[in-house]
Amino acid sequence: MWRGLYTAATGMISEQKRTDVIANNIANAATTGYKRDLTVHKEFHTMLIKRVNDFNEGGLLGVSGAPFNQLVDLGTSKEDVTQIKGFSANPFYRPNIGELGVGDYIDEIAVDYQQGAIESTGNTFDLAIVGDGFFAVETPEGVRYTRNGAFFKNTQGYLQDIRGYNLLDAAGNPIRIPSNVSDSQISITGDGTISIPGTETQLNVVNNRWVAIGDLNNRQQLAQIQFVEFGNRLATQKQGDNLYYLVNDNEGNEPPAQGVEQNVVARIMNPDLQPRPASGEILQGSLEKSNIAIVSEMVELIHNHRMYDANAKAIQTQDSALDTSVNQVGALG
Repeated sequence: MWRGLYTAATGMISEQKRTDVIANNIANAATTGYKRDLTVHKEFHTMLIKRVNDFNEGGLLGVSGAPFNQLVDLGTSKEDVTQIKGFSANPFYRPNIGELGVGDYIDEIAVDYQQGAIESTGNTFDLAIVGDGFFAVETPEGVRYTRNGAFFKNTQGYLQDIRGYNLLDAAGNPIRIPSNVSDSQISITGDGTISIPGTETQLNVVNNRWVAIGDLNNRQQLAQIQFVEFGNRLATQKQGDNLYYLVNDNEGNEPPAQGVEQNVVARIMNPDLQPRPASGEILQGSLEKSNIAIVSEMVELIHNHRMYDANAKAIQTQDSALDTSVNQVGALG
C-alpha cells in the first residue's frame, strides 16, 4: 500500500514537470528559431515479486538453515492446500508472480530540432537557417549558439541580435559593416559569406568606422559568418534566451581550461562534441519560426492534466484504504 502511494506520487511529480515544459513551449510559440522541448520519462527499476516464505535455491529452510531434499522434510506435500492457482509451497518450484513498477521520473528534457517554417521578411540582416546549423554570438559568458537569425546593424556598424550580442565570423571576431555601404548593397550567401561593394576596406580614423574603397562596381568578401553544427545532439544544451552553450559530456559539464584528466580526454576531444561547418543553408531576408504547433501542445497539456488527476485520485484511494486499515480494521484487533 505504501509502495502504491510512492508510485502515484512520482507520477504526479513527473507530470508537473512535464506541464512546465509544455507551458514553456506554448509561451515561446512566437519566438524566432525556438525549438520545442520534450520530456523523456524513464521508469525506476522494477521489483521482482516473490512470496515472503520462498526458499533460496540449494535447500535451506528459512532461518534455521536446516537442509532438506524433499517436500516431506518441510511438512508439506504436492497436495497441500497452498497448491492452488499455480502457487505452491514447493521450494523446488518458485512461482513467477511478476514484476512491480515503482514509478517513473523525468530522465531528460530533450530538444526537438525539427525544422520550423520559413517566413520572408525582406530585411537584409534577417537570416533563416534551413537544415542543421547554429549562429555563434559573443555573450558575457562566452560564445553561445542560436537559431534566431533576427540581426540588426547598430550605430557602430556591428551586427548584433536583440540582446546586443555580436554576431561572430569564422575567426571568432565581431562582424562590422563599413559605414559607406547601404543595407541593399549587402549580400549573404547560403554558407554565410557576406559580400559588399569595393575591392578593400579601410579604417576612417576620423569617425573610427570602416569604409569600402576601390572600384565599388566590384564585389569583395567582408566576412564569413560562423555557421556551425554538431554531430551529437547532446553537445549543446539550452541556456535560456534562445541560446545554447557547448558542453563536453552528457552531464552538462563545460570543458576545463586546463588540467584535463586522462579519463575525460576522449570525451572532450570527441569531434561530435565540437563545432564543425554546418550542412544547412542560410537564407537572407527570411526568419525561421518556432517549430511549436499550438494545437498539439494544447492537446498534450490536456492529456498531461488527466494523467496528473489520475495519479492524484490513486493517492486519495490508497490513503483512504490505509486509513480504514489502521483506524478501523486495526481497532478490531
